[in-house]
Amino acid sequence: MKEIAGLGLTKQRSAVLQVIRQAHGHLTANEVFEDARKILPGISFATVYNSLRFLKAEGLIGEVLFGSDAARFDRRIDRHDHAICNKCGKLVDLDLAIPDELVREAAKRSKFTPESIELTLRGLCPQCS
Repeated sequence: MKEIAGLGLTKQRSAVLQVIRQAHGHLTANEVFEDARKILPGISFATVYNSLRFLKAEGLIGEVLFGSDAARFDRRIDRHDHAICNKCGKLVDLDLAIPDELVREAAKRSKFTPESIELTLRGLCPQCS
């Protein structure tokens, strides 16, 4: 994980970072807010939201976006993929090797200059199957 020394994080940002780094899943901003209130009872939702934006911009946390769904925040900042359940919304990390040929083909078909590629598997988790 990226080091935070020298960033001079406020106690609020430190609390939000602690919540994300201790999470075993991908939390929504509301979930981060609820957990951060256990550390700092007076923290506001706006402060949590602004802290999440700051921490993401600094490369300390990841953000997972799925269309119009709420963003979820991830302690992992390395390249990785996800599987999401269409029924219950469960989200899990996948570590898959993406062949260079696939990236080149995606860039060719889209005419985009690739910066990153992520695979999202959608389906039913074992509990919902």
